[in-house]
Amino acid sequence: MTNLRLLFALFVLAMAAGCGTRADTYAPEGKTSDMNMRQAAAKADAIMQRTLSAIRPELRWNHGPSNHRICTDSKNDSLGAGSVKRRIAVMTIVSKERRGSLLGVVERDWTARGYRITSVRASGEVPAMYASTPDDFRIRVAVGGEGQFFFSITTPCFTESAVPDPATEPNTPQRAGEYPTRPDVYDDFWSSGGGVSVAGVGIS
Repeated sequence: MTNLRLLFALFVLAMAAGCGTRADTYAPEGKTSDMNMRQAAAKADAIMQRTLSAIRPELRWNHGPSNHRICTDSKNDSLGAGSVKRRIAVMTIVSKERRGSLLGVVERDWTARGYRITSVRASGEVPAMYASTPDDFRIRVAVGGEGQFFFSITTPCFTESAVPDPATEPNTPQRAGEYPTRPDVYDDFWSSGGGVSVAGVGIS
């Protein structure tokens, strides 16, 4: 087993050990039943920014496409509600050796905030982790082409309203070209090789 595969095997074991106990202990972040889609989108943006703020060294990132859909019943009739999806593309180059470390930072932050890890895709090339907040905002961190990290969040269904673009400013200029533009920012830590750690277990 390669070092990278061992890293993700340990990561999956850590997730499996935690999922059974954390679901009953998280604290609600506030009532959202009276929200509309605009307010839900703002809350989703805030959740994404809190996630990014927990990562050090800081990642460089841009907004991905934002979209929304109308929620329907079993007869496909509109419920007068909709769901919003926000995306963030990481422009920092994250090396293979650092992927597990970054996923571990995100996992610890999410569980500390009371989010429940719902699924993990254990892959040496395209790993992903999925979580749910106490009020059912669904978050994902995933590795895509060329090892690029992406974050996304999908809201539950809330009262229909106009949805503006995210108000948060990216910390790197928007790149020209079709989404996603590939990462091009080198970081002394995230872009380098070397030993990494997940849940306190060092791996070289």
